[in-house]
Amino acid sequence: MISKTLVAASTKPVILSILASGEMYGYQIIQHVTEVSGGTLEWSEGMLYPVLHRMEKEGLIQSQWRISDNGRRRKYYHVTKLGQEELERDQKEWMQVHRILTRLWSPLSLPD
Repeated sequence: MISKTLVAASTKPVILSILASGEMYGYQIIQHVTEVSGGTLEWSEGMLYPVLHRMEKEGLIQSQWRISDNGRRRKYYHVTKLGQEELERDQKEWMQVHRILTRLWSPLSLPD
């Protein structure tokens, strides 16, 4: 199980990464996170929606109400240009942290 602190720190880049591949509604995002993480990350609606609303206020994502294929009204989210730029920054930063931790935890230093 991943600590709450690490889950909280990774939520924004995870959401931006998911939405960069296409728009989704909230429950789809939750299902996708569970699937991609192999069940390691288990998000709830109560955790996700406040984050989505904050990201929308920050201009990182936008939403639109639509009728889904099954006739249900759903709010679909997609990444904005600002969100894509933020994702690119996040990717660089997380990869830097990954490289540092890999070096620290490996018996031999890995080349860049």
